[in-house]
Amino acid sequence: MSKAMTFTKGDHVVYPTHGVGKVQGIEETEVAGEKLELIIIEFDKDRMILRVPVAKAANSGLRSLSSPDIMKDALKTLKGKSRVRRTMWSRRAQEYEAKINSGDPIAIAEVVRDLFRNANQPDQSYSERQLYQAALDRLAREFAAVEELREEEAIEKLETMLEKAAA
Repeated sequence: MSKAMTFTKGDHVVYPTHGVGKVQGIEETEVAGEKLELIIIEFDKDRMILRVPVAKAANSGLRSLSSPDIMKDALKTLKGKSRVRRTMWSRRAQEYEAKINSGDPIAIAEVVRDLFRNANQPDQSYSERQLYQAALDRLAREFAAVEELREEEAIEKLETMLEKAAA
């Protein structure tokens, strides 16, 4: 029995490139004469429904929410010292994008930490703000689901941690 079979209606799951969604159920459909079992995942924030074949769920990176311990490690990463490499922005942007789309909360926390700017730091470029916001939203959604908070509360808590760490 595959790991994907453990997902049931109402479960929060993480799909690497879309973040936190909610399982709406599992349906069977026929495609090109083949019967396929699909996990139906709804992403409220993006108004999107994703259908992932049960057989491919593990390979696609679909996973359950992070454990509180993994989230604690991500928050520890968030509070750490920013490590911005002195490479070209285009290369760093690609690396940040890959980390965000990995679905790994620790990697996403690194992006949030590295791109965070408080009031006394120079302004960010448009693309830096876009990546920062994407990473913050992705991390906040999972943090909110794990801690059973509203997403706005999760964002506030994360930004408060960042400001304290930067002070």
